[in-house]
Amino acid sequence: MEEKLRILVVDDDEVDRMTVRHVLIKAGVEMELSEVGDGKSAIAFLSHTLYDCVFLDYRLPDQDGLSLLQNLRSSHITVPVIVLTGQEDEQIAVELIKAGAIDYHLPKSRLSSEILVQVLRNAIRVYRAEKQVALVNQQLRQSNELLIRKNQELEAQQQHIELQNLRLIEASRLKSQFLATISHELRTPMNAIIGFSQLLLRPRCGELTHQQRDMVERILNNAKHLLMLLNEVLDFSKLEAGRLDLKPQIFDLSKVVNDTVQEMRSLAEEKNLSLFLQMDLQNPVMFNDPMRIRQILTNLLSNAVKFTESGGIGVELKELSENQVGITVLDTGIGIPSTDLQKIFEAFRQVDQSITRKYSGTGLGLPIIKALVQIMGGNISVESQLGEGSVFRIQLPRHISSLSQQRSDGTSNSHKTSVKKVFWKQRENLRLAQEGVNGKSRER
Repeated sequence: MEEKLRILVVDDDEVDRMTVRHVLIKAGVEMELSEVGDGKSAIAFLSHTLYDCVFLDYRLPDQDGLSLLQNLRSSHITVPVIVLTGQEDEQIAVELIKAGAIDYHLPKSRLSSEILVQVLRNAIRVYRAEKQVALVNQQLRQSNELLIRKNQELEAQQQHIELQNLRLIEASRLKSQFLATISHELRTPMNAIIGFSQLLLRPRCGELTHQQRDMVERILNNAKHLLMLLNEVLDFSKLEAGRLDLKPQIFDLSKVVNDTVQEMRSLAEEKNLSLFLQMDLQNPVMFNDPMRIRQILTNLLSNAVKFTESGGIGVELKELSENQVGITVLDTGIGIPSTDLQKIFEAFRQVDQSITRKYSGTGLGLPIIKALVQIMGGNISVESQLGEGSVFRIQLPRHISSLSQQRSDGTSNSHKTSVKKVFWKQRENLRLAQEGVNGKSRER
């Protein structure tokens, strides 16, 4: 035994105590040995001193070894105990082991250093292993209790989060409903303001002075701007609620794009910006919602004019494939930082969020554009460099199948077939109408 052990010998026979001491010394055990002659003294020693092992005589003057072991365990004194006795009684051995004895050794008269050292080693090893197991078990129990508490806390947090989510969903629904209601209510007086302003600008209502005309034109322009903002809020609330419907029809895409560009030309000219349109479209026929495509292009051009101080703005319309068309809007404006490219399509998000920002707006234009493009089954992408400009590219299918297909993949085959029939019928009508116009031109 390399380590120095603290050993207590409990035996009322001094000769037996000397025998145990002699055997341990002969075995070369490094130890600090204490000796007592009765159970009461043993309990007193063990209550105040930590021992590595106890050699206990089964027969003591005040009590037997079994009673002493039980008293030690009831006092929560844990120490490896080796019982020495001259009696060969299996029942006693079983009771002693149950009470906590590490070993039951027979007999005293034939103790040898080899046997005693082996027993001592085994006793200490078993005891320490049991202590380690007990410690691990205690740690496992504590960990289990901690996990139970954490799980209870997580369940409580989960319930709280679910409740908060329900409240947020309800708040979002009420907000969207409020936005839709208030936007709708505000559009009526705003349209009246626009109508009366336009009426005042007509010559038959009387000539206005230059100052009066300037004031009425300001009223009209600001009313149109407010109406545009209201329409954005209304469209956004409809998109959030899933109630924005497309009204697809056959139309000439090149005409819609050209008309929209011409409408925006005056805004570009006010800032001395060039505005060009390039079209490479063999087949201009499209089945979609022309008003929403006009809205998409108008918003992109408005942004381009707003964020461009010098240079120009371009619109490119081309055929990507037989079933896809592409619309590109590019400008030489201030550009967008690379860190903000993924944020510009978020609702109410603007690159400059400060109250002193130079460029006004609701931050809903691009999110609405992206939502509309997705509803149409297309996609939108952006490339930009700070200080050099931006390029927005939109890819759209030449015809959308149905509104229900945009919202759900569960559209019935019969409905899909009827939509296709309408598409081809309207396309044929458009072709015949164009041939009729060309025929009349030739006759003239």
